[in-house]
Amino acid sequence: MPLIEAGGGLVSDAGGRVLMIFRNGRWDLPKGKLEPGERIEECAVREVSEECALPLQELRRDDKIADTYHCYRIGDRWVLKRTSWYRMRYAGAVAPRPQTVEGITRAEWVAREQIPARLSGAYYTIRDVFREAGLSD
Repeated sequence: MPLIEAGGGLVSDAGGRVLMIFRNGRWDLPKGKLEPGERIEECAVREVSEECALPLQELRRDDKIADTYHCYRIGDRWVLKRTSWYRMRYAGAVAPRPQTVEGITRAEWVAREQIPARLSGAYYTIRDVFREAGLSD
């Protein structure tokens, strides 16, 4: 089974809110595929910037949280995706905007007390990222 490498971020703002996106009917975190010649840490920050229209220079990557794995189909074949997740901080003032060409319809800052409700319908791997980061049970 082919392996696809991806990077993503669990981004917090100065107020402690977390950036979440709504894609394909579920709350999610910004992430995307590694480009040739790119380091996974660079991929994670670039994908957050692209998927949420946040200035790249305002995003700061911190420690790695975890790797998650999931399988899905591309056409008639199965692939395995490994996503490397990083904590990030956003220091800017630009409001996030969804990258609609990627099927993202919302990108917004979520208060910590609202996270459990958002995670109730999220993919298990996204729940795992929040749990590993110490932001949910």
